[in-house]
Amino acid sequence: MRAVTRLLLASASPARRATLRAAGIEPLVAVSSVDEDAVLARARERYGDADGVLDPADAVLVLAQAKAHDVAAHLPDDLADATDLVVLGCDSMLELDGEVLGKPRDADDAVARWRSMRGRAGTLHTGHWVVDLREPDEDAPEPRPGTLGAGRGAVLGDTSSTVVHFADVSDEEIAAYVATGEPLTVAGAFTIDGRGGPFVERIVGDHHGVVGLSLPLLRTLLLQVDLPLPALWTP
Repeated sequence: MRAVTRLLLASASPARRATLRAAGIEPLVAVSSVDEDAVLARARERYGDADGVLDPADAVLVLAQAKAHDVAAHLPDDLADATDLVVLGCDSMLELDGEVLGKPRDADDAVARWRSMRGRAGTLHTGHWVVDLREPDEDAPEPRPGTLGAGRGAVLGDTSSTVVHFADVSDEEIAAYVATGEPLTVAGAFTIDGRGGPFVERIVGDHHGVVGLSLPLLRTLLLQVDLPLPALWTP
């Protein structure tokens, strides 16, 4: 019988970890050492259009892939010999007027972001990449048609995109929010599950993706490697 599978999250994001925990999954965590600017520069050169522009949905997927593979290739010492791991890398960015926005540089940048976002809508893209490091199960049946099979070194990913409608907040509200420090630590300079929640009027799409990890998309990806998401639930 195959050992219980463990999910290794290639991200230090407390929100992603909390999302998994709320869904019954207690992830292991290992942070990648990927140079995001360098990864994006190579991706723009290889996959960008004639002007070197990379589609935002592709940009977050490229970064999620890089993070997942970096962690998979440099496992912590206590996991070096593990045969029950599936690695998940994620990355998020906000697209507004065709511009891609990651974390703000500083408080002034966060204020400027919010002044441009208020009363408008943007799209929050979150890339997900899975690396299956499980040892192949020789006794397992043949994989279902359309799947990659369990424990066969599969790598796959996709992007969750959700439209976010921001409230027409005042300068005073923006200043107070930025002063909390929360906008400085997250893509797009806002959260939906924290102090920024009151400033998001509605969304169109998966709210988990706005938090930073789409549970429905994770379920879909895991099914492609014959891993039902409940198999990750903590007893």
